[in-house]
Amino acid sequence: MDDPCVHKLNTTMLTELRVSRIEQGIQPSTINREIGALSAMFTALISSGHFLNDNPVQGLKGMKVNEREMGYLSKSECVQLLDALAENPDERLAVEILLSTGARWGEVAALEQRRVLHCRITFSKTKNSKNRTVPISESLFEKIKKRGGKLVFPTLDYSLVRDVIKTVAPDVPDGQAVHALRHTFASHFMMNGGNILTLQKILGHAKIQTTMIYAHLAPDYLQDAVRFNPIAG
Repeated sequence: MDDPCVHKLNTTMLTELRVSRIEQGIQPSTINREIGALSAMFTALISSGHFLNDNPVQGLKGMKVNEREMGYLSKSECVQLLDALAENPDERLAVEILLSTGARWGEVAALEQRRVLHCRITFSKTKNSKNRTVPISESLFEKIKKRGGKLVFPTLDYSLVRDVIKTVAPDVPDGQAVHALRHTFASHFMMNGGNILTLQKILGHAKIQTTMIYAHLAPDYLQDAVRFNPIAG
């Protein structure tokens, strides 16, 4: 760390940097990750003896991040979506898999036939690089296995699916159209009485906190407060 400017870095300068990033339209969550990366870098440099000052990021509080509005489709909208894709069998089947498994678009687009066995799909091209197996209905299994080739879908039209979703469910937040199908699976799973820990495994979340955004949709959410409070009858 021979650059003398680096040793002058302090909390005030980092705060000014953060303000500048906000003015550029960068989201608070992104800025928090950037500051976190800087903090990790300085921690490593201090540990190795290459930076002799205190960590300049220490003491800088993270920016408040508002919870992002989560959009999902109703049951009737799911039916409308599948009907609207009737003339596009590849995209229709892909959407059926998305709604049945909570998978991400990229996971379904990269799905190989050999990963579909005994009414189960194993997604291997996942966000965290860990395989994830999800059971499916026999009817969906048969539809998938009727298709030939290494990939279940040699090509898929993402834009088509996105546009149809926007038509069927115009209230879905901007930028969430196709990903809303993952939210749709998770939301209906909880509304129908599914277990939050099971949902975590199905979605492949490393931390339960990520899955907890769906917990409030459970029909008995927080009812333990009624059953187990100190004056419960």
